[in-house]
Amino acid sequence: MKKVILLCALLASSFILSSCSPIVQGAAAVTTVATMSNDRRSAGEILDDKNLDFKLSSIVKKDEILEDMHINFMVYNKAVLMTGESPSTEARDYLEKQVKINAPKMKQLINEVAVTPNSGYLSRAKDGIITVQIETLFLDQEVFHPTHIRVMTERRIVYLMGSVTKREAEHATNLATRAKNVDKVVKLFNYLLVRPAKEIEKDNKRKAEAERKAELESKRAELEAQQTALQQQIDELNAN
Repeated sequence: MKKVILLCALLASSFILSSCSPIVQGAAAVTTVATMSNDRRSAGEILDDKNLDFKLSSIVKKDEILEDMHINFMVYNKAVLMTGESPSTEARDYLEKQVKINAPKMKQLINEVAVTPNSGYLSRAKDGIITVQIETLFLDQEVFHPTHIRVMTERRIVYLMGSVTKREAEHATNLATRAKNVDKVVKLFNYLLVRPAKEIEKDNKRKAEAERKAELESKRAELEAQQTALQQQIDELNAN
């Protein structure tokens, strides 16, 4: 009975949030997990990606040939991942052509749209749960910041995008495979040779500050112990 109630709640919230359009993926639909200051893209690059994402979504909504298709986009540094379902190969090719014509600033298009009937809201809700699981796993680790990697799930296939080192990519992939009901993890990373110098400097400052606080706490504890010992001596002298 609880499962039925949970399922109904998920479906209801999906209809409310989407107004019968594709379900918004991930926890970012409800809240912002981290601030822009931790993003490896500049403020201008983030804005460009948001504008590109909006433009891509508008292409699908405004074209009668495409309006009944279930299509999702994920954009990072002007690289575009396109997922969903198309009724035919011709419609899929037409969609790709329209995206390329109407989004000339796009650097790369990764077309993962499958030629198959549209997925149902139950399937999309399950994909959303997988995405939330992975985003939660990303919060509980210290190898990379959660804002460094974007997550999308489509038909239980997880797509990961971001600018990361190989170590960070491997760690993120391993975490993603731990989520329940994941069939496959696709890595679409921009690989960095090393972490950005500003991040390393920030981490070093944070580490130094933590060490300084620990040293101060240790000294305070030592002084408090000395104070307690002196007070005991005073108490003993007063008693005599």
